[in-house]
Amino acid sequence: MLKIIQRRLEPFLEREMPVTQAGFRKGRGTRAQIANLRWLMEKAREYQEEFYLCFIDYNKALDCVDHEKFWFVLLEMGVSKHLIILMKNLYTNQQALVKTEYENTGWFNIGKGVRQGGILSPYLFNLYAEHIMRKTGIDEVAGGIKIGGRNINNLCYVDDTTIMAETADGLQYFLWM
Repeated sequence: MLKIIQRRLEPFLEREMPVTQAGFRKGRGTRAQIANLRWLMEKAREYQEEFYLCFIDYNKALDCVDHEKFWFVLLEMGVSKHLIILMKNLYTNQQALVKTEYENTGWFNIGKGVRQGGILSPYLFNLYAEHIMRKTGIDEVAGGIKIGGRNINNLCYVDDTTIMAETADGLQYFLWM
């Protein structure tokens, strides 16, 4: 069932994700983002241009996704109701207990987070993170670094984001969004 949902989500994800998000996407990855960043730095040095970077790593990001908000996010992003219902059924009534050296805790409900190691988790988190980026409006802002007539102001790999600007004030503006 998870593989079927994954296959249905993949084309949607490729359509909805910006080129700046490389996390868990075919033909992209951390090496590509590092190469992109190095290329930008080399070009800035070549043209004697300054640019500013801020590296953001969201702490425990995969654990922070609120399930109830997430279903709304998926709907707002355009995921079909049928797929949302299937995924909701996978996450509803999840329980866990913690084994310690001395005893186990009692069972408790899990209302946050995507499943660690689940095949859908990277896709689901990418959609959630993209929703946040869209809400900030960062992709619509004329700023960042100009490349081929286009502004690039962020590079992402799942929960790691690099914000870029040509000025310190520009970077500060992005961080306050």
